[in-house]
Amino acid sequence: MLVALSTPGAILMASSAGFGALANDAGMSLFNAIFMMGVFFALPAQVVMMDQLARGGSIIGGALAVALTGVRLVPMMVTIMPLLVRPPAALSRRLAAAHFVAITAWLEGLRILPHLAKHRRMTCFLGIGTGMVGATLVGTSLGFELAESVPQAFSAGLLFLTPIYFFLSLMAAARLTMDWLAIVVGAFLGPVFYVLTPGLDLLFTGLIGGTAAYVAGRRFDGILEEEE
Repeated sequence: MLVALSTPGAILMASSAGFGALANDAGMSLFNAIFMMGVFFALPAQVVMMDQLARGGSIIGGALAVALTGVRLVPMMVTIMPLLVRPPAALSRRLAAAHFVAITAWLEGLRILPHLAKHRRMTCFLGIGTGMVGATLVGTSLGFELAESVPQAFSAGLLFLTPIYFFLSLMAAARLTMDWLAIVVGAFLGPVFYVLTPGLDLLFTGLIGGTAAYVAGRRFDGILEEEE
């Protein structure tokens, strides 16, 4: 749980403060803002739902939009769950771990869990998730209460700290050719698909860009091996 007091936790708290300020500006109550943060634990989904409600949209439409944003979490689940379910864990613990899978907790889990004994990993990840959720609840509360004393542009800018941290962490962890290709191709295709297919941009960027990076990286590495 001490991860929540580290740099990733501080960044997540600051991003949550941005959400709290925006929630205040949108006319939500503090309870609703904190409830959304605890139940969703994914800033893009919360911002999408808040935007839908602020525009007078239906709950069903907002739920569908939130479900689409959640597609990006599937690859994270696929990569981290094998570290957590050996030895087999109780269903309640697996569901709790699944709830905590978001960018920051996922990155910290991949960094810490491989170095632990298998029987300790689930407990450790639940601690990471609990600490991160706690940090977001505190950040949301602070941002909500301080919303009227900081510029709206500053509050909105805080939301970008998490994706910036994610982007820099990917660069720091990149080792293979396909890793760097995925970062470059994703950075190029992301804005393109945002314009062409808003709402599905992350999905298409990941599927097309990730597949292209994987194929090109394997082929490039194969050529280097043949030359050697």
